[in-house]
Amino acid sequence: MYTSFFDVFSIGIGPSSSHTMGPMRAAARFARELAERGLLEQVENVRVWLYGSLALTGVGHGTPGAVVYGLLGLDAEKMEMSATSAIAELATTGKLLLNGTHPITFSAMRDIVLQKDVTLPEHANGMRCCAYGAGEQELANEVYFSIGGGAIRRSDEMEQLPELPPPVPYPFDSCAELLLHCKRENMTIAAVTRCNEMALPTGMELRMRIRKIYKTMDKAIERGVKTMGVLPGGLKLPRRAPRIYRRLAEMFRDNTQDALTIIDWINLWAFAVSEENAAGGRVVTAPTMGSAGVLPAVLRYYERFGRKDATVGREHGIEIFLLTASAICSLYRAKASISGAEVGCQGEVGVACSMAAAGLTAAMGGTNEQVANAAEIAMEHNLGLTCDPVCGLVQVPCIERNAIGAVKAVNAARLALRGDGTHFVSLDSVIATMNETGRALSAGYRETALAGLATNALTC
Repeated sequence: MYTSFFDVFSIGIGPSSSHTMGPMRAAARFARELAERGLLEQVENVRVWLYGSLALTGVGHGTPGAVVYGLLGLDAEKMEMSATSAIAELATTGKLLLNGTHPITFSAMRDIVLQKDVTLPEHANGMRCCAYGAGEQELANEVYFSIGGGAIRRSDEMEQLPELPPPVPYPFDSCAELLLHCKRENMTIAAVTRCNEMALPTGMELRMRIRKIYKTMDKAIERGVKTMGVLPGGLKLPRRAPRIYRRLAEMFRDNTQDALTIIDWINLWAFAVSEENAAGGRVVTAPTMGSAGVLPAVLRYYERFGRKDATVGREHGIEIFLLTASAICSLYRAKASISGAEVGCQGEVGVACSMAAAGLTAAMGGTNEQVANAAEIAMEHNLGLTCDPVCGLVQVPCIERNAIGAVKAVNAARLALRGDGTHFVSLDSVIATMNETGRALSAGYRETALAGLATNALTC
């Protein structure tokens, strides 16, 4: 099923799309639906239970705070960073404005319950929201799931038959179908995506949305290279991007020659965005927040180093890059998953690497077959990538993994561009293998912090 550009790239606050944005959106939806049902004014208290991965790594991912923001009715994309003071105010007053209007008694410590020993069968990222009136009378009880990339579904929606695909002229849920459309219509992958988007109600906003996504990525890099300090959480990890930036600037002043300096720049840009994400800053899901540093770093590489051989203008190249990346993400969402809690980090950094490799190849003038080849190479060498964050924080190994993923994407694109697009393993085969591999991973390696680096690196 085709996934719109607007659903692939979302803007919000870090550190996690599935554990921060998703629960925030679910809590906001619950509060909004209480108002729509005429129940809001009767509510005296709300209680939220977090299950599975949301409970096991929720504290490190800022899930309880995200739930509070959602109950307040805040929008992740429009939320001002000053709104974070609401957490401190709540701790002082014990009062929360449900849906931004109705005051209720609420304590995050008491009313947000981490059910670490319970995983709901529908998905590893589950949460239950209950609203109570006078005398603890239950007014509403809903279960939501954060399914990856900030997307959410209510329990009854999980059980429903898949929705009909959007009415687009070129629907696809496999790379074979996508390439067939391209061949039949003599179009690029980016052009097919653009046509599909223009057929949707949001079509007239596409160019503006592309610019907004690009600017948000760009601003995250600029903030990240300048902001000093220590990342929040128990690891007390110092930000490295500003230090790397200063060193690279010194090398330019000293005219220091190093054939691999370009890699340092890619690392820097990935670090900058990933550290912003880890600090709860504003970033773009690409396809998730845990992998938010990969695409901006590769896109900046294209602008600074790759465009010297490009045949299209800068803005057009950026559009081609992001539209192509969006199409590749749609394939993974249709046939696998972008949720670390379902398929490990191959669904996050792995998919981001695949998207970035495809986008770069397309922007550099590669054929559709070379684009598919680049996406395939990138994922083929991320198969089996686990999600085992130390202390449940999106920091170790996540920040460095974004940098490695960005460099790997550039290499995959270069390999594809040196070939003719033919490859032994198809992108569809790799996506199927990624899905099988992810489902076969033990739960400890799927964003639970119960195995791997999370248990062997240090005690949190």
